[in-house]
Amino acid sequence: MANDAELERDFWKALKSDRTVMLGISTERDPHLWPMTAQIEGDEGGPVWFFTSDETDLANLVKGERRAFFALVSKGHEVFGTVHGSLVHDLDREVVDRLWNPFVAAWYEDGKDDPKLRLLRFDPDEAQLWRNGSSLVAGVKALLKIDPKRDYQKNVAEVRLDHGTRH
Repeated sequence: MANDAELERDFWKALKSDRTVMLGISTERDPHLWPMTAQIEGDEGGPVWFFTSDETDLANLVKGERRAFFALVSKGHEVFGTVHGSLVHDLDREVVDRLWNPFVAAWYEDGKDDPKLRLLRFDPDEAQLWRNGSSLVAGVKALLKIDPKRDYQKNVAEVRLDHGTRH
């Protein structure tokens, strides 16, 4: 059985380091995905924050609370994850102040006071996480006709992420 807590820790570490995810919302016709920069505070857990503009399709699709998901592939392809949760507009000025940085500022002419600025809060509730099972050891085992599926089970976890209120 997978060490779910260890895999979850590795996932949050990768998200905090790498930050780029594909954020999705299901609509009546199709799911829509956008490459977004995720920001989290602390070492693990949510919420996950996304800056956007009121001129984007994403911002316009988020009316009230929406079910959403994001997918992460870590830079070294060591950790993969699909996270499901809820997405809402939450222009909390204290959060904006904490998360603001030169990379975010480059997108907004009037800085933190730009009327187009939107902050989205993603509250995760469940995830499917994977650790890369391809390795030299796995390759050798395959050559020796040892079933790799048994070992790979240690690299997969389905975890609940709603460990209480996070905001």
